[in-house]
Amino acid sequence: MKPNQILHPELAKALATCGHTDIIMVTDAGFPIPAGANRIDLGFYAGHPDVCDILQVLRQEIFVEEVHFAAEVKTHFPSLYKKVQEIYTGSGAVFRGTTHEELCENYAKRAKVIIRSGSLSAWGNFALVASTDPFAWFTEPDVKILPAYVERRKRIENNEVPEI
Repeated sequence: MKPNQILHPELAKALATCGHTDIIMVTDAGFPIPAGANRIDLGFYAGHPDVCDILQVLRQEIFVEEVHFAAEVKTHFPSLYKKVQEIYTGSGAVFRGTTHEELCENYAKRAKVIIRSGSLSAWGNFALVASTDPFAWFTEPDVKILPAYVERRKRIENNEVPEI
C-alpha cells in the first residue's frame, strides 16, 4: 500500500488516465449516471462518503481548472458552497455555475469518470475539468506562456477564493 494515496484501484486508475480538459464528475447518491459511463461507486451508506470528502481527496490528487455545479448551491445551500470554496481556495480553479439539467444531460455524457458518493446533499453534483500543473509547463526560456496559465498561476499565488 502507498501511504497518503487513493487505495481504491479503479479510482486510482481512472484518475491516472485523465488528461487536460477531461471531465471528472463527483455526484450525490441519486445522480442519474448514464448507461455505459465509467462509474466508480463509492457510496456505501446514506451520507457516506460525503461528496465534499471525495472533492477534498481529489483536490490533493489532480489539477482542476474549472469546477461546474448548479448555480443554486450559492443561494440555496450556502454551507455546501462555502465548503467547496474552502476546498478549492488557492487551487487556481474557477467556479462555473450551470444547471442540474446541464450536469445530467451534457457533462455526465462527456465525463471520463463519474464518482458516485453516498451523499444525500441537495445539489451535490460537480463536474471537474482536469488541468495540468500551471508551474510545470512553459518553463523553457524561449516559450511564451499562455494567458490562461498566467492567470491560474496568479490565482494560486494569491490564494484566491473561487466565486461563481
